[in-house]
Amino acid sequence: MDVKETRYRVTGMDCAACAAKIETAVSRLPGVANVSVSATAGMMRVGHADDAALLPAMKAQLGKLGYGIFPADGDRVAAKSPTHDRNDHDHGDHAHDHHDHDHGDTGSHAHADEAGDGQGAWWQTRKGMLTIGCGLALGVAYGIGRLYPPVEWWAFLAALAVGLLPITNRALAAARAGTPFSIETLMTIAAVGAVIIGAAEEAAAVVFLFLVGELLEGVAARRARASIQNLATLVPKTAFVERDGAVAEVPAESLAVGTVILVRPGDRIAADGEIVEGDGAIDEAPVTGESVPLRKKAGDAVFAGTINTDAVLRVKVTAAAADNTIARVVKLVEEAQESKAPTERFIDRFSKIYTPGVLALGALVAVLPPLTAGASWSEWIYKGLAILLIGCPCALVISTPAAIAAALSAGARRGLLIKGGAVLEALGSIDAMALDKTGTLTEGKPRVTDIVAIGTSEANVLSMAAALETGSSHPLAIAILERAKADKVPVPPASEASALGGKGVAGKVGGKELFLGSPAAAGERVALPAEQLARIAAFNDEGKSVSVLLVAGAPAGIIAMRDEPRADAQAGLAALREAGVEPVMLTGDNKRTAQAIAKGLGLPMHAEMLPQDKQRVVRELQASGRKVAKVGDGINDAPALAAADVGIAMGGGTDVALETADAAVLHGRVGDLAAMIELSRRALSNIHQNITVALGLKAVFLVTTIIGITGLWPAILADTGATVLVTANAMRMLAWRPRALVKAA
Repeated sequence: MDVKETRYRVTGMDCAACAAKIETAVSRLPGVANVSVSATAGMMRVGHADDAALLPAMKAQLGKLGYGIFPADGDRVAAKSPTHDRNDHDHGDHAHDHHDHDHGDTGSHAHADEAGDGQGAWWQTRKGMLTIGCGLALGVAYGIGRLYPPVEWWAFLAALAVGLLPITNRALAAARAGTPFSIETLMTIAAVGAVIIGAAEEAAAVVFLFLVGELLEGVAARRARASIQNLATLVPKTAFVERDGAVAEVPAESLAVGTVILVRPGDRIAADGEIVEGDGAIDEAPVTGESVPLRKKAGDAVFAGTINTDAVLRVKVTAAAADNTIARVVKLVEEAQESKAPTERFIDRFSKIYTPGVLALGALVAVLPPLTAGASWSEWIYKGLAILLIGCPCALVISTPAAIAAALSAGARRGLLIKGGAVLEALGSIDAMALDKTGTLTEGKPRVTDIVAIGTSEANVLSMAAALETGSSHPLAIAILERAKADKVPVPPASEASALGGKGVAGKVGGKELFLGSPAAAGERVALPAEQLARIAAFNDEGKSVSVLLVAGAPAGIIAMRDEPRADAQAGLAALREAGVEPVMLTGDNKRTAQAIAKGLGLPMHAEMLPQDKQRVVRELQASGRKVAKVGDGINDAPALAAADVGIAMGGGTDVALETADAAVLHGRVGDLAAMIELSRRALSNIHQNITVALGLKAVFLVTTIIGITGLWPAILADTGATVLVTANAMRMLAWRPRALVKAA
């Protein structure tokens, strides 16, 4: 059959156990070829035949388990309030594999989820109301038991039913859908067994504590997903467009590429664009974390969601709403969250045998001592039931994806785009980094570095050179014009200006014949003094391009230009070395220019390299036992990026920076490379802490239960407490701020 892939949003997932249950249930439906589910992103990819009945079938199947589903690009989003983000669903209104999916009955659709997803506070969700109801029922049962002890057991049994019946319904639905060993199954067996041996009070308390833990986890999961989706709310819903002499307010999503919008002081910019008129400070902190507003002028790019602080700007839209930087970052991070890290894949495989193993262990503890040693059946059944609760895999299965999702979100909010958990893990082991020169270590465009005046002033040299270059789009011409603007020198009009191929430009300014061109071309017109030739040679040795200005046939000045290192390059490289990562520069530029830049930055370098040469160096570093990251522009460095353990694109929110390589530094700061390494290592440390807590608490309570120190209440606290601790620890990653982040001056 012809198979097509569709992405769906699924409401109700808190952890990998949810994802496994959904994946199993959907894969059993007719017409489904393959299924991939990500709890961290709240997304499901389904490979299927073109069957109109599939979505209703999936809704029915998942509705029984307590989940809602709709196409990722469906109308449901548009129907929400303007401030509601796509991923802010009611994660309290469902449960994961062990969670409470209260929909009243097992056959209900999940539209109750959709009706109120994320619209209210936690206590307004079905899961919140169930937890509160169970708690109130438990309190009432306790009061009744004190007032009239003969009915105490029945009162606690009724309180237990309030919380347990929905869990049991979902356990049965999960078993029918192909997941018999779910956390709901463990809870049901443990609670029913406790009732049989006369511990109804403990069973009711255990179910209530379980619901509390799951409610807290649901809230944390929603927060993790919303952290990246909240970026989308930074973009204003409307923009101002000048039409027929009047300013009209239009929906931002209707802006076409090429439209010029008016941005007033204090307004958020409604689209990615280029300033065509105006000069103002742009506050990019909401998007990039950069604390100091950046001065932008005509020709500079601006991002949607940033704030114009102090001047009226006219901005030409360069990307539609669906393609602006924020929208693409959100989409790519969601997709990154769908890919699993090696640790997460191992935990998933482990959990598939872990739950049946817990059931078997609990059964053995319950029956072996009474059968072989004549021990008390009641005592050891009680211990076996406690072990079922201790063995709940919730904390374990959420330990890795929660930390990874939080780390990916925290990085994206600071311009560090990491495409998946596998890349995030790999970054932590990097100990060598090969960096491109142009556009990575340097700004990617030449700047005027030196002006030497001969018989006149530097300002006059710059003024005449700018007059000749007015209107030119050559990079060196742009560098001269920008320096003239920055120095506020007058630029007189030039007449009879013409470009001389491969040599320079000539014209008249104030009636005088002017020529601006290469030293060789200038030398053809007039003999340059030895002193000036020595200056030119010195500039060339520093990797600078040199233009000579002739006025009326005589040398009047020398202008040196170079693609300068980024403002934070030196500090950024130092931060890499401090992190144990050895940088090296690979460039296709000539050896003299490369040596000048490398010397200034204190870097080893390889120059005059073709793409295959860069790939060879990366392979050689790997052969020596190094874990190598390659940083480049994503096009010329494609072979090396592909060969490296991690390929990182350096860019300013461009398509190349976002779509190629394994990771991207969106804001062009060399210091962000060290920040990315730090984020990875912090995330890995967080994961290891989580796994230690999840397994450590279980091990401790397993021993104390078997020797008779702890019982059902501590057992469920071991699971619920571990889940809450692991989730809270993972959420700390959302507040991560890089120590290694180097701010551009």
